[in-house]
Amino acid sequence: MEINYKDVKVIAFDADDTLWVNEPYFRNVEHEVAKLLAPYETLNKIHQEIYRVEIANLHYYGYGIKPFILSMIELALDISNHQVAPSVITKILDLGKEMLFTPIELLPGVEEILAVLSKKYKLIVATKGDLLDQERKLEKSGLLSYFHHVEVMSDKKEADYQKIMKRLEVAPSEFLMIGNSLRSDVLPLVNMGSKAIHIPFHTTWLHEQVEHSELSDTAYKTLQSVSELSSIF
Repeated sequence: MEINYKDVKVIAFDADDTLWVNEPYFRNVEHEVAKLLAPYETLNKIHQEIYRVEIANLHYYGYGIKPFILSMIELALDISNHQVAPSVITKILDLGKEMLFTPIELLPGVEEILAVLSKKYKLIVATKGDLLDQERKLEKSGLLSYFHHVEVMSDKKEADYQKIMKRLEVAPSEFLMIGNSLRSDVLPLVNMGSKAIHIPFHTTWLHEQVEHSELSDTAYKTLQSVSELSSIF
């Protein structure tokens, strides 16, 4: 299906793994935590429990590095039956602090395409995560000047996007979302009559993956890199 982008007025970008590298840092810390907890359980079981605890805690903590580290500490206590050494908890906290201050690695072509698009469209950031952390990353990225508006969302469901469009006074048909997650950046938008472009990242959190059956009759475009946006706009 050919998608017409002529009526687009606002282009929203996801941040993590769309503008800059993010998910590999989480996976690296998971592996480090699993090694720390290896005396108590098999690595396979620990990784299963990591995901279970993360998902269970989304309702309480939301998304981001700090919720992730809280879940790792809870896991360490649970899997060790509260026998884990304080030094292990300290190490997990240190891993979290390292994540918070990891240098920003922009994905190829990001700044160049933002410089072009910002001359014609209103660009915004629409991302999940911890407010302080995402503000810090945006500041460190050097990209902030390209964006008219920054929205750090507790979740990315249709109602969340509707609130953004209402604030920006744009119709769903005038709103385009660009991101790496089919679940968060594509499906909610096309379901409400907006447009979406999927730019996959090589590492995707299991929670953000969708079954092929969920994508049937879904009208969206997939690009292999953000630089390919230049062929559309």
